Amino acid sequence: MTTGTLLAVDLVLAVLTAAAWLGGGAAAAVRRRPLALALAAFALLATLSRAITIVALARAGWWFAAEKVLVAAPLSLAAVAVAGPRLLPVPGDVRSVAVPLLFVGYATSSALLVTVLHGYPASVGAGLLAVAGAVAATAVSWRALGARPSRAISRVALVVAVGALVTGTGLTVVPAAPVVPHDHGYRAARTTDEPTRRFTLTAGTATVSVSGRDVAAWAFDAQVPGPELTATVGDVVEVTLRNRDIGRGVTLHWHGYDVPNSQDGVPGVTQAAVLPGQEFVYRFRADQVGTYWYHTHSVSDVGVRMGLYGVLVVRPGPVAGLDVTIPVHTLAGRPLPDARVERVAAGTPVRLRLVNTDSTTHRYAVAGSAFRVAAIDGVDLRGPTSVVDTAVLIPAGGRYDLVFDAPATPVALFVDGRAVYSTGPVSTPPGDWPVLDPLSYGVASAVPWSRFDRTFTLVLDRGLDLHDRLPRYAHTVNGATDPDIPPQVVRLGDVVRFTIVNRSATVHPWHLHGHHVLVLARDRRPAAGSPLWLDSFDVRPGEVWEVAFRADNPGVWANHCHNLAHADAGMTTHLMYS
Repeated sequence: MTTGTLLAVDLVLAVLTAAAWLGGGAAAAVRRRPLALALAAFALLATLSRAITIVALARAGWWFAAEKVLVAAPLSLAAVAVAGPRLLPVPGDVRSVAVPLLFVGYATSSALLVTVLHGYPASVGAGLLAVAGAVAATAVSWRALGARPSRAISRVALVVAVGALVTGTGLTVVPAAPVVPHDHGYRAARTTDEPTRRFTLTAGTATVSVSGRDVAAWAFDAQVPGPELTATVGDVVEVTLRNRDIGRGVTLHWHGYDVPNSQDGVPGVTQAAVLPGQEFVYRFRADQVGTYWYHTHSVSDVGVRMGLYGVLVVRPGPVAGLDVTIPVHTLAGRPLPDARVERVAAGTPVRLRLVNTDSTTHRYAVAGSAFRVAAIDGVDLRGPTSVVDTAVLIPAGGRYDLVFDAPATPVALFVDGRAVYSTGPVSTPPGDWPVLDPLSYGVASAVPWSRFDRTFTLVLDRGLDLHDRLPRYAHTVNGATDPDIPPQVVRLGDVVRFTIVNRSATVHPWHLHGHHVLVLARDRRPAAGSPLWLDSFDVRPGEVWEVAFRADNPGVWANHCHNLAHADAGMTTHLMYS
């Protein structure tokens, strides 16, 4: 059983346990003796079962069990210990045990709310607030059932509630982070060399055709995707961005391309958003061969989804054979690109550059030919081997380059079961093929570092954010949301290790700007294949990734989930050079 499955099972058990205790108390209050006893017995069994899941989660990592061990377990066990003597032996009038059963239910429910609303890290304030809520609810129920709570109970509730308020609710456990400066000391100057490749991109509202239907979009040069930008190693690329009428502003972020910080296109960090009627010029040297893409980083959740994106390809020289770029996107609920057929002579070398520009993972499969994964996220793999009848999962923002020699029979590329490209009549869609694990694909080599100068842990979760005018249920990093997440501060030349933990129920595709990271391990299992230098990788529920990089690109860099809705809902932090 995976850690993600354990998290789900534990949550289900917690809900069932709380519901059973509360249901038993309610049944006892209306003198439904058999039902009350049956629910109490089930609740006790579920409570014992939770002990197993909590121990298993603690063994998988303290991050997954912290609040369960420190808050949920003590609170639930204390409640059972307090109520137990009143439940055994069962009195003749079952109504007399209604309040004890309800008390255990309230305690279990309060602990569950700590997990759902607060999450990681556990705090004294959250624990005290859970205790205060359980005691207060018990006192109210006691009075509603015709009894009057003792002064001792009332005093305990008051003392615990005051203690919770004094120590903080636990919902805002991280102090406000330093403001990320706009003009920082390490803004790298753009290259002053004369451009050899010039482009102009105009952002504006447009109507585009998707699968024969006109849809409203935001687009570069009135097309979705925007124009493909190409360069050869050694070129100096200059791109002039103009905003015709996108009222919320636009920028250009070169996803996966490690440009100087001043060219990274993050509004409020490296530049101001380009407003209607304005323009901004980006300039950088094409020194990284590979498949990349560009997109707006201003209100990116909306802007990218509406169509403000395109592909950037840097090649080492002239193309031999067929080189096809396939950016996959969902626009107005409809998938792009439309199916495309291109005749290819047998023996022709084919390179499919697959780009996932959506915020969720896509499944790709090549039917009709074996293939090799030549590169991931713009970096060539070491010793890629030929695979057949195998699918690849590409995370949000990620890119895979697949290569093969065209056979005499048709080859088709399927995305989530839909044919998007073929060299002839579409073959039968792939079945339930196994998925390639890039951590064990290709030929391994030694990690280039023996020590790490800086280590950081990012625990991804969900929780109640009370920092804005209205509370929101946000995506959190270490219990905080942007802009209150302290930045990760490094020095130029440091070797940095990140441990990224997902204790939430959703996938988080992680993306660090300005750097590629080397994957060291996933779930404590070292990477065993070709060195994986990634800029986008899926951290699935319950997974723990360890990655590292050398801090060699000074500046302030966004470090965020590339499910852009999650980033907009708080899951954005920053890497800052001191």
